Amino acid sequence: MDYLILKNIVNEELQKFENISEEDWSYKISPEKWSKKEILGHLCDSALSNIRRFVITQYKENENIVYDQNFWVKAQNYQNVPTSDIINLWKFLNFQIVNTVENIPDEALQRTCDMTKTEPQIFTLEYIINDYIDHLQHHLKAI
Repeated sequence: MDYLILKNIVNEELQKFENISEEDWSYKISPEKWSKKEILGHLCDSALSNIRRFVITQYKENENIVYDQNFWVKAQNYQNVPTSDIINLWKFLNFQIVNTVENIPDEALQRTCDMTKTEPQIFTLEYIINDYIDHLQHHLKAI
């Protein structure tokens, strides 16, 4: 498990974030679409949900841990939170994920969790960790 990939992604993105103006962070193509701030806020929400998955799955298998991403972004009002606060939250949550993942015993990586809202679908902790990094990279391309 190469959790250091995540640390490198975070450090690289933090440097890129410095070149984005406040106007660019806040710009919305349309009211239904997320701004860059809201995308990063969504990634904070994803980190929060995944920290729960990474910890709980180690002691309780097949727990259903899901969240409504659109509701979370709206409820947390990321569009009106200072961008620097969202960046710092994202940074610290991801460094905590690195800390959590590097401490997962190898035998726990095959434990399972349900990440679906409807029909149960079971995924291993190892899959969920890799999926988290893929999801993160997917959304970072939009920023």
